[in-house]
Amino acid sequence: MAFELPKLPYAYDALEPHLDARTMEIHHTKHHNGYTAKLNGAIAGTDLEGQSIEDILNGMDMANGAVRNNGGGFYNHTLFWNVLSPNGGGTPNGELADAINSSFGSFEEFKDKFSAAAGTRFGSGWAWLCVHQGGKLEICSTPNQDNPLMPGVACEGFPILGLDVWEHAYYLNYQNRRPDYVNAFFNVINWEEVVKLYVENK
Repeated sequence: MAFELPKLPYAYDALEPHLDARTMEIHHTKHHNGYTAKLNGAIAGTDLEGQSIEDILNGMDMANGAVRNNGGGFYNHTLFWNVLSPNGGGTPNGELADAINSSFGSFEEFKDKFSAAAGTRFGSGWAWLCVHQGGKLEICSTPNQDNPLMPGVACEGFPILGLDVWEHAYYLNYQNRRPDYVNAFFNVINWEEVVKLYVENK
């Protein structure tokens, strides 16, 4: 079965004013759709066809640029849409809140470190919050469409929160003000989904 572009769980304008409708529509229908189509083309007729995206990324031949870039782009954006919500923001609770305090000292310290990872990623890439076996959390960033599921990349944990810092994710609304975009992201984080991913993968 070929990979399909996932539907968003909310309308394109649902995250305004933090993420504008035009950017969301272009990001989803052009960028994510493009990664999806090119991933399907890159794996067609190979032994990767029929594998889950997680298995493809875990066993990645990092020299295979077409699968690396488009597989990463497909997976990263799918996660990104799911950790956003028009009812998001605030702070997490329960086990994840405890893990954030244990790993970073406080939610504010976590926010500062995550924002720094996103803000200092040169060029295009992603900032990640990852969970390791046992529940410890780590923040890292990756270039381009790389992610922590790929061998030898960044945290090497399981990504439970990701922020796209490619310019296409924010430029229409924020231009070169990436820190403002990163700050806005915290108003739309779907902590319920992030908590779920934490519990399932710790």
